[in-house]
Amino acid sequence: MVGAVLLLGIAVLALDLVRLLVTGELSIARLGSYLWAGIVDSLYIGLAAIGLSMTYSILRFANFSHGDLITTGAFSGWTVAYLVGGIGVADLSSRLLLRANGGAQPGAVGMDVLAAPLAIVLGLVAAVIVTVLVALAIDRLVYRKLRDEDGIALLIASVGVALALRYLLAVFYTTDTRGVVAQAPSPGGVDLHQLTLVVSAVSLMLGIHLLLQYTKLGKSMRAMSDNKDLALITGIPTERVIFATWVIGAGLAGAAGYLIVLDRGQVSINLGWFLLLLIFAAVILGGIGSIYGAIAGSLVIGITINLSLVWIPSDMNEIAAFTLMIVVLIFRPDGLFSGVETA
Repeated sequence: MVGAVLLLGIAVLALDLVRLLVTGELSIARLGSYLWAGIVDSLYIGLAAIGLSMTYSILRFANFSHGDLITTGAFSGWTVAYLVGGIGVADLSSRLLLRANGGAQPGAVGMDVLAAPLAIVLGLVAAVIVTVLVALAIDRLVYRKLRDEDGIALLIASVGVALALRYLLAVFYTTDTRGVVAQAPSPGGVDLHQLTLVVSAVSLMLGIHLLLQYTKLGKSMRAMSDNKDLALITGIPTERVIFATWVIGAGLAGAAGYLIVLDRGQVSINLGWFLLLLIFAAVILGGIGSIYGAIAGSLVIGITINLSLVWIPSDMNEIAAFTLMIVVLIFRPDGLFSGVETA
């Protein structure tokens, strides 16, 4: 009965979409823009979701501080971009505080991929490195001491870490939301910032696929996610795998935070926290513990959020994604890639 209702609903929406296109109420160009925006959104959600899924599959806990690692990457990366790109243009304090004092305007500093490509690239690299170092420090100070505890203890600890990390950023950068990226150049109608995001995210995802499938480390990570006790018995260096998990997961989170700001143009200390629910939704929809499931879930979430704008207002579009997630889980409680962990 539920399946029949779902299929009927999909058919009705498809027919209505055709009607809108035929009558001209919805143009092909507008539909294409919704789909493109959905792909862009799904890619940065996917980068973050991969890291969260890896943390769960190997370390066995839902890391609520993952969102604030995304924020860490955003602030640290763009601070470095401003420090490099604003040399001789803006004063050091404005660049170091990422415009917390209102100075160092994005246009004046040249914060776009054509005006300051070196600064943008160095910022992305810095976002990854700083976020990895922060995550490793947190693991050493907090999570390692709780590794033998149950998942609830680690989950509660991760919430505390999230709050501490967010307000530490607020002390340094303030709580103000501010623009840090200049308007994207669009030669030929192509938004170069979005194109940069797509190329970077796809490259990183491809790199993760190659690592998991064709390297010794990747095989060890897959083995540990399947059965940690068996991995210990067979001599797999579990601490090395855990170290690699934090490096990869945090690195992807930092890159995601940096690229989100490149697309949106603004940064705030709540950036990752507000995205965390969507990231969890993508992981759950794809199948908890599955890297490819996280990517698939992110595509579904991102495209649904944007395509739903055809029918509902923008301030309600996330409802469509969560409703779809609930419906899918009714039929596949373990997610789209149920039964597949890490790979």
